Amino acid sequence: MLSRRTLTVVHKASSRALSTRASTILQALDIPTSNEIPGVYDGTWKGEGELFESLCPTTGEVLARVRSASPQELQLALEKSKEAYKFIRSVPAPRRGELVRQIREALAAKRDELGALVSLEMGKIRTEGVGEVQEFIDIVRYTHADYAVGLSRIMNGRVVASERPGHSILEVPNPLGVVAVLSAFNFPVAVYGWNLALSLAAGNATLWKPAPSTPLCSIAVIKIIASVLEKNGIPGAVAGLVTGGKDIGQAVVQSQDVDMVSFTGSEAVGRDVGKVVQSRFGKVLLELGGNNASIVMPDADLSLAVPAVFFGAVGTAGQRCTSTRRLYLHRSIAPTFLSKLQSLYSSLQPGDPLESATLLGPLHNRAAVGIYSNAVDRLRRAGAEILIGGSQYGSEDLKDTLTGGNFVRPTIAVPSKVDVTDAIWREETFAPILTVGVFDELEEAIGWNNGVPQGLSSSLWTKDLRNVGKWIGPAGSDTGIVNVNVGTSGAEIGAAFGGNKSTGWGRESGGDAWKQYVRWSACTINFSDEAPLAQGVNFSTSS
Repeated sequence: MLSRRTLTVVHKASSRALSTRASTILQALDIPTSNEIPGVYDGTWKGEGELFESLCPTTGEVLARVRSASPQELQLALEKSKEAYKFIRSVPAPRRGELVRQIREALAAKRDELGALVSLEMGKIRTEGVGEVQEFIDIVRYTHADYAVGLSRIMNGRVVASERPGHSILEVPNPLGVVAVLSAFNFPVAVYGWNLALSLAAGNATLWKPAPSTPLCSIAVIKIIASVLEKNGIPGAVAGLVTGGKDIGQAVVQSQDVDMVSFTGSEAVGRDVGKVVQSRFGKVLLELGGNNASIVMPDADLSLAVPAVFFGAVGTAGQRCTSTRRLYLHRSIAPTFLSKLQSLYSSLQPGDPLESATLLGPLHNRAAVGIYSNAVDRLRRAGAEILIGGSQYGSEDLKDTLTGGNFVRPTIAVPSKVDVTDAIWREETFAPILTVGVFDELEEAIGWNNGVPQGLSSSLWTKDLRNVGKWIGPAGSDTGIVNVNVGTSGAEIGAAFGGNKSTGWGRESGGDAWKQYVRWSACTINFSDEAPLAQGVNFSTSS
């Protein structure tokens, strides 16, 4: 679970001296740098619930204090979302597509500022922060401008041939209702973007409950979207926001007013979310744990594979759902590969993620540092060899401004054997720890890849077409993303994103993901003068 700091007393604004690096970014996005910030939007900004602190993971400074939703405000937001749905469902789909296009333009105008805020509040490096905002922009493009005449114009059903004369069968999609998006800290903008773009194009109202540790990213995004909706006379609750902690998230998930819940987070919490939503017969979309593996064959191009594994394991300080956690190397190339990889690791220096030269930023919070340390200790107790890393950075390794940050050394560990029933292989650690195993046959490595509960992303490095056929075929990788000569991390928006098994089976972004955001009806239409039954059934009273 994401850690948070809840204040039981209100601190005066004068007690917080905000750094210039932080205040410049917040001011560029019209976020106040003093006093409390309202964290609820349902057409108007408000907040009377608990007070949360947004902490900078790089410096440890308090960026802002956000007043979250009270139970009463949440209930009102849900009611307004229902009313907003009744409005937006009647807006023609191409008109909704035009709204999405305008949102794209508004986001693009603030792309760099939003990217900097992601770096400031989440901790990922500047290029990744901007890239995350670009994902939002790109999926919006996908739903309108860059995908034929726009997904909003081609969210079509189909005509099915009927066995009965004078009959036609239509499969018809219609708007679903209220879609709640519960997003995680590691992608505080893009995950919401994937959901909002499809949900709005489909004619739904969307209510966003972000991670409690990244409220500023959500507030900045909703401010931009709200301005577009207001300009077009659309109720603000079409894209509502409720910040808060676990209690607010639970109330959203339990609400009968929410027709679909899209949840991104841990397997443990996702299991509970799925049970609650399904118990009330709601729709649920789950994006959960990764524990992703890369397999490197002896014929692989190491000039491509080594940098890809390096980014996969170290990018975002190992805090991507698709980060490379496990590396399986063919015995013949293992020493060479690890030598090259260690050289790249040795070149890393921790730094301010807002500086362009930085490749390694902090972990998101102190709890994540504890998870990292516990995982390294567990590897050592199991007899694993730590090739590099294995500890936090000390103050002597950091600039003075960074000593309050959550910096850890990316780690490569080689356990004595591969046993996918062991926790060191089976459980995902959301930190930059890469666990390495050595294999002799591809089938052995595929078995290790598939032997864990999670099934998000996987990668095979080879030039042999026969290996490719095995890898992507029925006896190959069982993950939702199955790559060849591409790393586990960094998916494009055109294809559906998601995983299998305990990753949750959800699909977001491209492909046919939009079909989850509508309700489907099979409509049989009789335009004849007869009323025959299907399958030739005769239920006539005449002899």
